[in-house]
Amino acid sequence: MPRSWLSLSRPAYKAVLVDAAGTLLVPSERTADVYLRYASKYGVDLSEQEVLQRFRSAYNTPWGQSPLRYVGDGRPFWRFIVQQSTGCCSEALFEEVYEYYEQPEAWELAPGAVQALSKLRAAGVRLAVVSNFDTRLRPILAALNVDSLFDAVVVSAEVGVEKPNPVIFESALQQLGLRPSEVVHVGDDRRNDVWGARDAGVAAWLWGVDVHSFDQVARRVLLGPAADDEEEE
Repeated sequence: MPRSWLSLSRPAYKAVLVDAAGTLLVPSERTADVYLRYASKYGVDLSEQEVLQRFRSAYNTPWGQSPLRYVGDGRPFWRFIVQQSTGCCSEALFEEVYEYYEQPEAWELAPGAVQALSKLRAAGVRLAVVSNFDTRLRPILAALNVDSLFDAVVVSAEVGVEKPNPVIFESALQQLGLRPSEVVHVGDDRRNDVWGARDAGVAAWLWGVDVHSFDQVARRVLLGPAADDEEEE
């Protein structure tokens, strides 16, 4: 019989830090589909695969216009991404794509996230979002009705540093009033989330490798090593 989620006298960690895009938040539509839906009105005639390849190439190109990708609302960076992905420099196209991703309909919460995070809060575990994102993140979380789940939301565009810089994790620790050893971070990027967190002295689980669901995250935090025993049964 599975052990109770609250079977430990105290959780293994006092707080869980969570990445936003790619971990807590998932795009509700494929990127190429969104870009092409708007770009086709401006004469763009590319295949989905071409747009996706161009998007990946642009996103992986070093951003040279400023030390940070996401400054304020992130418009300069995302304008570059849209233009490179579609081959179209129309400002109207960019604004349509940008405004789409401002809407809560553009995002879905990872399956089981709300339930698992609520169980962690009920057990006294503090929660924070730590994300490389622009200033649209807070309104998106509020529109999805999950902002109240978190004790802190640390956005790179607001604190002026981006993961993997350990300073962004240190900002979260300061806001939570906790030591690095008392916290675990969960994110989908090995360099930004895992290496960055560990450089700050924070334990880290790579989403999709170390943990595959928020239910698993909650079990590991609340059950400690016993969670791994349950998963093997």
